[in-house]
Amino acid sequence: MIGLKGVPALHGGIERHVEELGRGLARLGHDVTVYCRNHYTPPDASAEGLTLRRLPSVNTKHLDAWTHTLLASLDAAPRRFDVYHYHALGPATLAFIPRSLGKTVVVTVHGLDWQREKWGPAASTYLRLGEWAAARLATRTVVVSRELQRHFARRYRRRTTYIPNAVTVPGPVDLRALEPYDLEPGRYLLTVGRLVPEKGIHLLLEAYRDVATDLPLVIVGDDPHGKYLERLKEEADDRVRFVGYVYGPPLAAFFAGSYLYVQPSTLEGLSIALLEAMSYGAGVLASDIPPNVEALGDAGFYFPTGDVAALGEQLRRMLGSPDDVKEKGAAAERRVADLYSWEEVARRTAAVYEAALGL
Repeated sequence: MIGLKGVPALHGGIERHVEELGRGLARLGHDVTVYCRNHYTPPDASAEGLTLRRLPSVNTKHLDAWTHTLLASLDAAPRRFDVYHYHALGPATLAFIPRSLGKTVVVTVHGLDWQREKWGPAASTYLRLGEWAAARLATRTVVVSRELQRHFARRYRRRTTYIPNAVTVPGPVDLRALEPYDLEPGRYLLTVGRLVPEKGIHLLLEAYRDVATDLPLVIVGDDPHGKYLERLKEEADDRVRFVGYVYGPPLAAFFAGSYLYVQPSTLEGLSIALLEAMSYGAGVLASDIPPNVEALGDAGFYFPTGDVAALGEQLRRMLGSPDDVKEKGAAAERRVADLYSWEEVARRTAAVYEAALGL
């Protein structure tokens, strides 16, 4: 596995995806090696069933992923792995290294990264090259949403394999984990994710400012570069709580104890945070981009993407309709259990490997 920051997952959807997928493949009897970045994965880190190989990188916005993927590709290419599995468009540009040696390469596309606002023209062009590489260089291409599958069919006439993200069905949650944050179960709104512009948190803050409620808005996540977070803090009123990255029991408690989970994103692949919120039975209000609609179906509420006034109106409606919110939350929990399991993702990924190897 090449292209992620590392495991165990501290933050990041791709990191969570690879960790859970790798564990599932290991349970099926596969040997799984994950290439990790020194600054993300400590030397004593371990992950059940996985072999971790740590390599350095130039830890800057534009060079971190590229330098690590280059070193990982050069390290992995001469080794006798059966499959070289790259994740995301940027890393896919270097899949030619093992491919040129006749190796079997699988690329998973988690989203159209060149659309993200943080990238300038040069970086966006490079990521478009990664999209081409995912379509043309890989032995097999996997996509995490039906919308991505349609995109590759239209643009490249490339047949891809749809395998969505998933979640682990949660067990009992100890809501006492909310106490250090001075939060009451059922008495706050929640959003979770990396604080980058395409997550739409600025839209949520603008809408929330005009909603008369004493329920705080809790924002779980951080900004890897800081500038967007600074903007958000300037726009937030005193009801907004920025709590940074949270994992484990506290994050489970945030999901399970929320009155409403809000996903205002303008761009997604298939959001693991959204699936997790659904798995805890949270009522969900989401932007109507295709990946959100694909995940949520009719088990939640929507607003037109980017429409701050409509988002505010939906927030007011949800705050006045607790029974509707609970009903949709229960439907979302059932939907995740039926459609999005890591065990099924691992089985389908193993089938892709076998097809790519001609087995």
